[in-house]
Amino acid sequence: MVKKSKKKEEKPKESQFKKFLIKRAPIYLATIAIVIIFIVPELTKGDLQSSFPETLTDEEKLVVETLMEYNGPNDEGYSLIDAISNEISEEYPNEKIYENKKTKVNVVISNVENENYQVAFDFESHKKDFHYNWNIDMKTGDVNGNNEESKYIIDLVDFYD
Repeated sequence: MVKKSKKKEEKPKESQFKKFLIKRAPIYLATIAIVIIFIVPELTKGDLQSSFPETLTDEEKLVVETLMEYNGPNDEGYSLIDAISNEISEEYPNEKIYENKKTKVNVVISNVENENYQVAFDFESHKKDFHYNWNIDMKTGDVNGNNEESKYIIDLVDFYD
C-alpha cells in the first residue's frame, strides 16, 4: 500500500487556472470570433469621407466640410455627402469600392470671391466616373450646382423629406 500512495504523490497536480481555461475556452473563442467577424470589418470599412485627399489646407477642409454637411434650405434631413455616397453605392452595390486601387477621389477648391468658393469633386473608378461642381457661399451656406449632376444632387438634398 505504501507503493500506491507514492505513485499518486508523484503525479503533478493540475493547476486551477488551467482547469478554468479549459472549461471556458469555447466561450472565449466564440467571443473572439464574433468580434473579428462582425465588429472589425465595420471599424475598418472605407467610406467617402476617408477617401478625401489629405493635402487640403485648413481653409479648404472647412469649405469641404461645410459643403458635405449641407442639408438643404431647412437644415434638416439628407446631407450632400449622404446623397453622393448613396449614388456611389447604387452604382457599386456589392463592392468595397473605396478599397479598390482604381478608385480616386479628387477635390479641387478655388476661391472665386471673398467668401465664395468653387468646389470640383471627382470620383473616378473602374466602372463610372462622377464629376460634381458646386459654388458655395461660406457666409450664407448656400450651395449651387454648376453642372447637371451637381444640380441633381442638390435637388435630392433640398427636396428630401
